[in-house]
Amino acid sequence: MPDRAPQPVDRQLPSEEARDLISLVRDIAQHEIAPKAAEEEDAGRFPREIFRLLSESGLLGLPYDSAYGGGDQPYEVYLQVLEELAAARLTVGLGVSVHTLACHALAHYGTKEQQVEHLPAMLGGGLLGAYCLSEASSGSDAASLRTKAVRDGDDWAITGTKAWITHGGIADFYTVMARTGQEGPRGITAFLVPGDAEGLSGAAPEKKMGMRGSPTAQVHFDGVRVPDERRVGEEGQGFAIALSALDSGRLGIAACAIGVAQAALDDALAYATGRRQFGRPISDFEGLRFMLADMATQIEAGRALYLAAARLRDAGRPFAKQAAMAKLHCTDTAMKVTTDAVQVLGGYGYTADFPVERYMREAKALQIVEGTNQIQRMVIARHLAGPESR
Repeated sequence: MPDRAPQPVDRQLPSEEARDLISLVRDIAQHEIAPKAAEEEDAGRFPREIFRLLSESGLLGLPYDSAYGGGDQPYEVYLQVLEELAAARLTVGLGVSVHTLACHALAHYGTKEQQVEHLPAMLGGGLLGAYCLSEASSGSDAASLRTKAVRDGDDWAITGTKAWITHGGIADFYTVMARTGQEGPRGITAFLVPGDAEGLSGAAPEKKMGMRGSPTAQVHFDGVRVPDERRVGEEGQGFAIALSALDSGRLGIAACAIGVAQAALDDALAYATGRRQFGRPISDFEGLRFMLADMATQIEAGRALYLAAARLRDAGRPFAKQAAMAKLHCTDTAMKVTTDAVQVLGGYGYTADFPVERYMREAKALQIVEGTNQIQRMVIARHLAGPESR
């Protein structure tokens, strides 16, 4: 069957700088990321060298202030970079999104002194971050977290276990939400914890259905001492900081989902135009043509939705509802498109010889992380109809 090279997405970008940036990302994705993706995912190998390359290329701090090593890029551009990276390998696209999430607290709530001291290394110094909110008993109900931080002179001692942490055990720094006061959301505080802190350890990575190259692990804190200078924001402000980060993080997941869906469509289209049955390409058959048309339409709709939310964010307007909508729609789209891509390839789609089965396994994770899609529906409904009656 002849190869059919996928056509690059025709993007509407706000500047020549943004167009050059996307060209750089496509070059890295094509030559450095995609060629090793299948082999490394199968082996469960994390591509740390790729993240060093992305840091050196200025791609790990795109939406943050250039005064601290960031890229001064609007979210509209940053998210399209994520989409390109995720289309090449979700482990990389999602990893950049999680790193950006981990930087959010300090970049938006830290003091000037904290930002000067820590952000340059976090944004462009080769460091990799992780975001620690979830626990085994507090996933969707994040405000019930139990990890404690107890004041001890000028330090805090953090004890507890975080769960489902992307980059758990390998991150250079962790943004950690811990309980410093009363039960509920008002008793939670944020801390910036070094990855090599004494008493911090990562468990063995979870054995996952997909994204095997991206380590997801529990992180244990056994009396980890953190100076008060590494407390981010005010005491008791941590849950508000966490929710603020998640609104932006959900847009990152939405962009990654569209990247995976686009990759699946590209492979399905290449197969359908090259595979011949009954004397003609299977792309000539109406049933399959309609399936491809639906896949492409849902991808375009998802891209438009996450970009609309990003533009609200860039304009300083409320975007939490739209972020939840984008995360919901885009990840459901990724699941549907990747499943249909497997169907287009038939028996071949069910084998590891073609990447669409990997895309389908990866898409499932995106419906779960950073707020399940059931939680997204709750968030959207709350914006529409107000909080639930008790």
